[in-house]
Amino acid sequence: MRTAFSLSAILLAAVFSFVPRAGAASPYEGRAASAPVNPIDRIVFGRLAELKIEPADLCSDSAFVRRAFLDVIGTLPSATEARQFIRNPDPNKRRALIDRLLQRDEFAEYWAMKWSDLLKVKAEFPVNLWPKAAQAYHHWLLEEIRNNVPYDRFARDLLTSSGSNFRVAPVNFFRAVQAKDPSTLTRAVALTFMGERAEKWPSEKLAGMAVFFSQVGYKYTQEWKEEIVYWDAEKADQGPGQFPDGTVAQLPSDRDPREVFADWLIRPDNPWFTRNIANRVWFWLMGRGIIQEPDDIRPDNPPSNPELLKLLQDKLIEAHYDLNSLFRLILNSQAYQLSCVPKTDSPQAPASFASYAVRRLDAEVLIDALDSITGTTESYSSAIPEPYTFVPVDQRSIALPDGSITSSFLETFGRSSRDTGLELERNNHSSANQELHLLNSTHIRQKIQQGPKIQAILRSGAGGGAILDELYLTILSRHPTEQERSTLLSYYRTAGISPRESTLDIVWALLNSAEFLYRH
Repeated sequence: MRTAFSLSAILLAAVFSFVPRAGAASPYEGRAASAPVNPIDRIVFGRLAELKIEPADLCSDSAFVRRAFLDVIGTLPSATEARQFIRNPDPNKRRALIDRLLQRDEFAEYWAMKWSDLLKVKAEFPVNLWPKAAQAYHHWLLEEIRNNVPYDRFARDLLTSSGSNFRVAPVNFFRAVQAKDPSTLTRAVALTFMGERAEKWPSEKLAGMAVFFSQVGYKYTQEWKEEIVYWDAEKADQGPGQFPDGTVAQLPSDRDPREVFADWLIRPDNPWFTRNIANRVWFWLMGRGIIQEPDDIRPDNPPSNPELLKLLQDKLIEAHYDLNSLFRLILNSQAYQLSCVPKTDSPQAPASFASYAVRRLDAEVLIDALDSITGTTESYSSAIPEPYTFVPVDQRSIALPDGSITSSFLETFGRSSRDTGLELERNNHSSANQELHLLNSTHIRQKIQQGPKIQAILRSGAGGGAILDELYLTILSRHPTEQERSTLLSYYRTAGISPRESTLDIVWALLNSAEFLYRH
């Protein structure tokens, strides 16, 4: 193998370009959308009709299996899983796949990662949870998601728990802040559970809500870096609290004020609580919030489709805050299953969800995909020199329990820093450094050249056409088009290099294609 891969830039652009165009035949499009049966579709397609915007066709089966795996469990389907789904004639196979994915171990791992970004699960500065607490916090998140604990109970536990940050994991919500004053705690609560940036509030509104968190106490124990979070009734009485809706609350002396706030917050008729999580789940799955940005909800940033947001809120309340039911509702909708190939360039189309939003893979998902495809592993390290940060060699990146456990790849590809809890901390925009790393780094080259899964394909003895099928299903979750197959078989014949080197060139090109690097 030469020191650089040889597939020419012209061939790469011709074969592996990923530029969805309306009306162009593509492996990403399936049949046209049918009459809507999901309540989401009646609202989304009704709004598109009002705006005279034509929705995209439904995505193909190959596009759907890849999309569903990545969006639900943050993991690529294997070649076998993709092949079986594509060949399956069952008209209900998409619904069945969604149900299976929601039961997989990776579902809890991936969504614990998402929640860890919001809740700042990270041992080092500026949060300083320390590894033992971060590990406990992450384990608690895993179990909550795995057991599908209702979201209102999940939120209440985070807001009201007391105890050791090593042993009562939810108390780390009040530890994972940059300061322990009531105003800082209030801003964390508003951002996480209301989707609002309280630093933009009038000072009297912030101060009124801060009263509910003015008696949060902290004390150390004899165990190194352990801290007790508790209701400190001895702290000075701050007077009545004021909820964000302006209602004044008299606080009884025998009750933790956090409980009073939690009772108000998680009521089904409280628009702040349900609106925030319904919008955030839609954002996570669809790539864009009905209110965008999802953590900047304010009166002058209205929803693009108020009826759709209300539907999601109502359905979540009906399901008693079962978030998995909301996942199913969205994932089974035609709106979610639209192709990424738009049929219009209308500036209103993205906010109206006229097609699936193309976006780059998360850093953790991307490196896990590269490892899965090649059969290789990663090395991770932490700036905190404690034994709790030991990372097994086969650790998946989406399952890392602590944001301070990292790698140069994760940092380069925009992993969330987990400093503020804002969605914008995760940067999924491409950069020159990322492109150079994928194109020409020793790290990626060794994965391709030495990865046992790639070596197994090379040693299989299969012909060029069979190898292409296996590579495409492994990397892109689809079969090559006839044009791609013809061009690449020609490349085998005319490149002037061995079949092994030609195959490794094709792997390199596929891994550098936008089709691999992006959700679509």
